[in-house]
Amino acid sequence: MIVEDDVKIARVLELELQHEHYDTVWVENGSQALNLLESEDWDLVLLDVMIPCLSGLEVLRRYRMRNSRTPVILLTARNSVLDKVNGLDHGANDYITKPFNIEELLARIRAALRTGALHTGKSENSKKHEYALADLLVNTATRQVTRGGKPIELTKREFDLLCYLLKNKRIVLNREQLLNEVWGFEYAGDTNVVDVYIGYLRKKIDHGHETALIHTVRGVGYTMKETG
Repeated sequence: MIVEDDVKIARVLELELQHEHYDTVWVENGSQALNLLESEDWDLVLLDVMIPCLSGLEVLRRYRMRNSRTPVILLTARNSVLDKVNGLDHGANDYITKPFNIEELLARIRAALRTGALHTGKSENSKKHEYALADLLVNTATRQVTRGGKPIELTKREFDLLCYLLKNKRIVLNREQLLNEVWGFEYAGDTNVVDVYIGYLRKKIDHGHETALIHTVRGVGYTMKETG
């Protein structure tokens, strides 16, 4: 999870981390962060100290009351020894000041993830059961789907379609590909069934949210991504 109210910094972090094959979720304020932290399991949190609603240190303090193992790296413009000590005393695993070198941050993330895996018994294989895009989270092992921390009920076909779209996020998939992968090569029905089920997913995944994740590419097919 990336907790950062500066949109430009958050976008750079998202792009760099996704380029390294990490799934990311970005939130802008402390209240959003705490809600998601308390409703889902996370591998690592990048937490800005100066954020709206609840400060990063207050989010960290409350989170550590229920979770002492998930690695948290604080991001801040403050670089005094006292600030660093305060952050570490609140339960941070590491601390990096802005502006930071992205390669150094990636190295610290790798180190924190190794430490977190030792404490929790998690391995990289556990990530194979999870998909994430923005604030949408899907666990294929438990078949749980949440957006913004709120559970979403899907039928088996809707779930399979969503997983295939997420597995290929940011890639445009045509109707034939979706039919073959989700309905099977033997399916002999109307290809419009894809459009119908995309409509079902939109109502459940995107309705009521400011950012749409399911997008139509006219004349081609569909894709899932954060922006239009």
